[in-house]
Amino acid sequence: MTTDEEKLLWEEYSRTGRGRDELVKRYLPLIKYVVGRMSVTPPPGLDYEDILSFGVFGLLDAIDKFDPSKGFVFQTYAIPRIRGAILDELRKCDWFSRTGREKVQKLNRAMEKILRDKGELRDEWVMQEMGIKEDEYYEVQELASRGYITSLDDTTPLEDGEVPIEATLADDREGAAERLEYESEKQQLVESLEELPEREKQMLSLYYYEGLTLKEIGKVMGVSESRVSQIHGKGLSMLRTILKAKLNAS
Repeated sequence: MTTDEEKLLWEEYSRTGRGRDELVKRYLPLIKYVVGRMSVTPPPGLDYEDILSFGVFGLLDAIDKFDPSKGFVFQTYAIPRIRGAILDELRKCDWFSRTGREKVQKLNRAMEKILRDKGELRDEWVMQEMGIKEDEYYEVQELASRGYITSLDDTTPLEDGEVPIEATLADDREGAAERLEYESEKQQLVESLEELPEREKQMLSLYYYEGLTLKEIGKVMGVSESRVSQIHGKGLSMLRTILKAKLNAS
């Protein structure tokens, strides 16, 4: 389907309500894209196809609420809704429980204390601070990887529903103060990334810049997908801790 054909299909659907099935067929691949970018292990009793079916709920919701006249790209609008629908269903299965969130918060607090007291982060120090063994430490890292997905789902309300924050554009007439603040924060992020261990830095680069899935990254790094998920969680926790320290110091 060409861009013009897609535009006509949206115009028809917006005007008459017809063509919904065609839109669903058009955007079904988005669901596989979203699932591929989520570090999700199906809980007991569910499989990959179940997770894909959860994403259909989000796609249908996005199609029903999307207004092409607003000027947003549908894919940008739909991806957070698909991801959110999947997370909502997984939460019903207690996928990321209160206990899991508490463990991740404990990890973040331990990392902040270690960085504050010793100026760098080492696994053995964090495990000692948390009072846990290596296998449990890896488990918390994987939980952290899953938990950080939710932070990507933020939306902002507009006149006819919500759109992802990433889809809203700043005014072109940005003031000098705002520009300087943005450049400062960007520089702090770059510096924080450079302070990560090489393995965590490589993982985040492959995931967020190269767009590889966890499975693909596992092949590149020569480790299992589960281990990649753990490295992802650890890298994000470390980045959060380092960046928070820099922002507090500024």
